[in-house]
Amino acid sequence: VEELIGLGFQGEEMRLDDPEMVPPEYQQYYQQPVQQPEYQQYYQQPAYQQPVPERPAIQLPTGRGIVKTILLSLITFGIYGLVVMGRISNEVNIVCSKYDGKKTTNFWVMTLILTPLTLGIYGIVWYHKLFARIGDELNRRNINYGFGAGTFWGWVVLGTLIVVGPIIGMHKLYVASNKINADYNEKG
Repeated sequence: VEELIGLGFQGEEMRLDDPEMVPPEYQQYYQQPVQQPEYQQYYQQPAYQQPVPERPAIQLPTGRGIVKTILLSLITFGIYGLVVMGRISNEVNIVCSKYDGKKTTNFWVMTLILTPLTLGIYGIVWYHKLFARIGDELNRRNINYGFGAGTFWGWVVLGTLIVVGPIIGMHKLYVASNKINADYNEKG
């Protein structure tokens, strides 16, 4: 612009945004795109995205199955099944407590102390709450799997009339646990 002013364009009103007003010998300067500094050429502001939650440091198991539990429980005289239930109750606390503010009583405290003191009633209440809590977490995570306290009462309690009902109920518990653990492992 200063060169144009120095060449005798001082008195005239000149509009540099109109290509017809720029003299032909300066058209080449007018049409060249403005060069951005090199550090800006390769950087573009990314579009806003939801922050991706970090994967949790502890990966929870997702491969529990009823057949494996039954076989290993037979070999270990029932100890393996108890250990699995203890782990499931701890995992439910890891996955759910951040969102529902509840804490499931430790499985071993429930099994060895509270259930005998209450003549078995606490164990029934504990399983009801565990199944309900896992069902609520499935719903909160938008995982479509029919599971909840009704599963406990229908399959585990009333299912004893058809003998295999509790096995089906525990299978559903393992599947539900695997689903929320897998979702937790991915999303936290």
